[in-house]
Amino acid sequence: MTTPQTPGIVPGRLSPETIAENFSDLAPRFDPHEALVAADRCYFCHDAPCIAACPTEIDIPLFIRQIQAGQPEAAARTIFDQNILGGMCARVCPTETLCEGACVREMAEGKPVEIGRLQRYATDSLMEAGVHPFARAAATGKRVGVVGAGPAGLACAHRLALHGHDVVVFEAREKPGGLDEYGIAAYKTPDDFAQDEVEWLLKIGGIEVRTGQALGRDITLEGLRAEFDAVFLGMGLGGVNALRVPGEEKDGARDAVDFIAELRQTADLTTLPVGRDVVVIGGGMTAVDAAVQSRLLGAERVTMVYRRGREKMSASDYEIEHAQTEGVTLIVNAMPVAVHGNGAVREVEFAYTAEGPEGLQPTGETFRIRADQVFKAIGQRLAGVPEGLEVAGGKIAVTGAGRTSLSGVWAGGDCTAGGEDLTVTAVAQGRDAAEDIHAALSA
Repeated sequence: MTTPQTPGIVPGRLSPETIAENFSDLAPRFDPHEALVAADRCYFCHDAPCIAACPTEIDIPLFIRQIQAGQPEAAARTIFDQNILGGMCARVCPTETLCEGACVREMAEGKPVEIGRLQRYATDSLMEAGVHPFARAAATGKRVGVVGAGPAGLACAHRLALHGHDVVVFEAREKPGGLDEYGIAAYKTPDDFAQDEVEWLLKIGGIEVRTGQALGRDITLEGLRAEFDAVFLGMGLGGVNALRVPGEEKDGARDAVDFIAELRQTADLTTLPVGRDVVVIGGGMTAVDAAVQSRLLGAERVTMVYRRGREKMSASDYEIEHAQTEGVTLIVNAMPVAVHGNGAVREVEFAYTAEGPEGLQPTGETFRIRADQVFKAIGQRLAGVPEGLEVAGGKIAVTGAGRTSLSGVWAGGDCTAGGEDLTVTAVAQGRDAAEDIHAALSA
């Protein structure tokens, strides 16, 4: 969906050269010398807390030691054994709250080992060599249907293919990749890395990807259960929460996830319109990515507003500070009450909030922010749950390694009650579900 053209929302606010610089690689990979220096800082802890902090439980001290020994491709194999999307995770994981946040160096010196950049150095080394480090087991004759070609679905499909099962992945969009392709800031994954990673992953063989196939529209769970020996659901969250305030339908107001997806699929960013005064409502990573990229496209004033205190924001401190460094203004303890304008957005009215006995409540004091563009980033929801599946908290309920209430159906990633809106968590859940499916099919 393209933003309706309103007077304040225009393309080409910055020169092509400035846009190219703004959207260049946020954290370029180490060169070999830098990688060795960074690896030398690791204590190689016996009870490494970094491993426990990684949802995929990569043996971090081992892969860093392999880099130190001049074997980055061996280090990559160690990473991919646990996380087949280790290249993307090296770019987008909130390492400051996961592995690096648990690093002993961080605790002692306030400067952790740069695990994320070391992981990227290793995985890029192997992927750029064109090597796929895994070979399929003998064909089992079993077929598994996977719904969703995002991190959970791809991780599940790869692990199943590794075990010799044939997999068909059904993806609603025109490209595989899910969140990694459509939902992450462009400066974190430049040069079409998400698609390169998918192509590399598919080299395992035995995986067919069918795009333009949405559950409930083109395929049904009942049909998949009849056709395949097992089914994995990893379709993410297709719905977006509404503000539920007057005026949110005005021209210039749109969902932040749509804006980020459009930006990721736009070849020439000088053609992508952006407002002069942008307001982003929300406090998670989607809000941060929309706010920062608005600034990088040339918005003069970008304000991110969150209804609770900063400590309640789901975006990490690192990401919030990065947004502020890029010129994004942060306002907390304020909730939207109305979007004003004559057909198109002109102002957003907010009420200050406070926590009370009955939860979050407006204080009665309001203020307005000028805006010609508003991005709504207050969370996503499951667009629909297939009949027969139990639900918990509005998502698919699972037990163990992704088992749903229906026999032969597993689920993982953001569509499940245990999803955390993180690529690495989705990978872990897809991988673990695949192992459980393999055990069930082998019984």
